[in-house]
Amino acid sequence: MTYGVGLTVTLRVRLGAHDAHYAGELVDGARMLGLFGDVATELLCRLDGDEGLFRAYEVVEFLAPVRAGDFIEATGVVTRVGNTSRTIAFEARKVVQNTREPGQAASAADALAEPVIVCRAVGTCVVPRELQRKPRLVLPALSANVPSFATLPEPRPIITPPPHVLVTPPPSDVILTAAIVGAEVTREQTPHVPITAAEIADEAARCRDAGAAVIHLHVRTADGKASQSSELFQAAIDAIRKKTDVVIQTSTGGAVGMSVDERSGPLACRPEMATLNCGTINFGNDVFENSRPLIRDLAKRIRTAGSVIELECYEVGHVDEALALLREGAIPEPLHFQFVLGVPGAIGAREDVLKFLVSQVPANSTWGVAAVGRYQRPMTELAMTLGGHARVGLEDNIYLEKGVLAEGSAPLVARAAAFARSIGREPATTERARQLLGITLRTPG
Repeated sequence: MTYGVGLTVTLRVRLGAHDAHYAGELVDGARMLGLFGDVATELLCRLDGDEGLFRAYEVVEFLAPVRAGDFIEATGVVTRVGNTSRTIAFEARKVVQNTREPGQAASAADALAEPVIVCRAVGTCVVPRELQRKPRLVLPALSANVPSFATLPEPRPIITPPPHVLVTPPPSDVILTAAIVGAEVTREQTPHVPITAAEIADEAARCRDAGAAVIHLHVRTADGKASQSSELFQAAIDAIRKKTDVVIQTSTGGAVGMSVDERSGPLACRPEMATLNCGTINFGNDVFENSRPLIRDLAKRIRTAGSVIELECYEVGHVDEALALLREGAIPEPLHFQFVLGVPGAIGAREDVLKFLVSQVPANSTWGVAAVGRYQRPMTELAMTLGGHARVGLEDNIYLEKGVLAEGSAPLVARAAAFARSIGREPATTERARQLLGITLRTPG
């Protein structure tokens, strides 16, 4: 841990005609340095409780032209803290620009899918000791020094999320997953939960016809109790395969209190995909324990089975744990995240929560949302709007509308598919889903 290293601030401004200095539209470089000065001032106010003084720039690079009308995000990251000196790495990025294309209106502008870096710098500020009004802020350390721009930390804008969240147009297709059985819903609550292998296969086929490409699979004993029996999973998988070509994704979560050996039962069936819970959570009135050793054990077993891993995250810290697994080499890229929102005791089902979670995801990953109860519809629709994928079904929600029980998971899939089409996204075929998820269709035997 290092005092204050890693503290980041981002400011966004729109440059107007009064900022133009050359040829009536170009903005001079001094304006970028002025923005960096404002960023540094806020950083020092947050770190020391004083505006401080800018002492010198060590390096400045002007990398692209800036014109009147451009929107600029200026970010500063504290990279070193001395007794009185603070070293800051700066980066300014153009996120919106006027098109200036012949035949287009003078007001035409584009939000850039990939922001353009227009200026970078490293500078040193000073806050005299007697003016340092705040105790040292403890943050995870970056590097003690930033010798070159090659090691400049990636900015984490606090105003505009990374471009792959909101700026990049969403993919044209959306993977719909149907969670058709679940671990907790009983037949007494709804008569439409499939239990036998034949019932599961029939519901999987109905969901495939409604637009689902993936079936998230649990199994139950004859009396309706959740089970991780490899025999029951194999029977369900075989029955599904005779009915439809969906991607089959088994759970390794099981029920509260299951051991790692019990949870790994479905992996004996070598499913195309398997879920990995990325941390412990309060789960209603219970505690769903997923210790770090258990998570790594399951990750190894899933990879040994040849299955693609879906990372189920119920808390912000679960995303960090998934990224730690990646750094350790315990899981491969690309990563596939499933954000489970609204579980009592875990992270809430809110727009700001989802946007933050997505902002932590590597750009080459896929992500989707599963939300419980009344949150399922609004949060999965928000996910599809933001470019993500969606999981629906009786495992997470038994209602089609308020007070109206859904007659199986297929109506919930159909509703999600209709919404996807209404925003210009088509439910992915099973072939396309396998392509996006990196799954190779296995032949029998």
